[in-house]
Amino acid sequence: MKRPYRLRKLIFAPLIYLAALVLLIEEWFWDMGTRLFRLIAAWPPVASLEERIRALRPYPALCLFALPALLLFPIKILALVAIASGHAVGGVCAIIVAKLGGAAAVARLYVLTRPKLLTLAWFARWHDAFIVLKDRWIGRLKDTIAFRRTSMALARMRRLCRELMARIRLKMKRGRHRSHPSRVLRRLMAMWRTKRGP
Repeated sequence: MKRPYRLRKLIFAPLIYLAALVLLIEEWFWDMGTRLFRLIAAWPPVASLEERIRALRPYPALCLFALPALLLFPIKILALVAIASGHAVGGVCAIIVAKLGGAAAVARLYVLTRPKLLTLAWFARWHDAFIVLKDRWIGRLKDTIAFRRTSMALARMRRLCRELMARIRLKMKRGRHRSHPSRVLRRLMAMWRTKRGP
């Protein structure tokens, strides 16, 4: 009895780590997207557009809510084609930008259209069932050791990235104020001497 259990654990353990990583990245994209659109929403033309979106009837609001996913799908396909063609960096960057932009748009549209969408009985029923199922599965995933380890590893990576960026900014600041002008002056003096000759 122990052998099949161990085998199942061995097979599913990497999948749990992968699911934890995907969930954490998805949450990060959603948070970043929400913050991004909150900043953009402060601009008067965008605020006016948001008021129009809030005033939409339920079915036009549903079409608008589905629009980002439909628009971003061809971009993701083209990014995958770029990766397959040997342009890995460009393709991955396109996917990241599309994911971040899509998450931002969907997060904001969800907030704006949800009151109208929930007036549709079928949408409210499916929405509530989906939220219950999602919360149950995410709760189970968050209770795993894999999620805690992945979360700690990503937190460490974010902290290291912040420290690295702070060091780079400090070095650039020091370089700009100290070494850069003197280096330029030395180069100009060397050029002037070579032109002047012996």
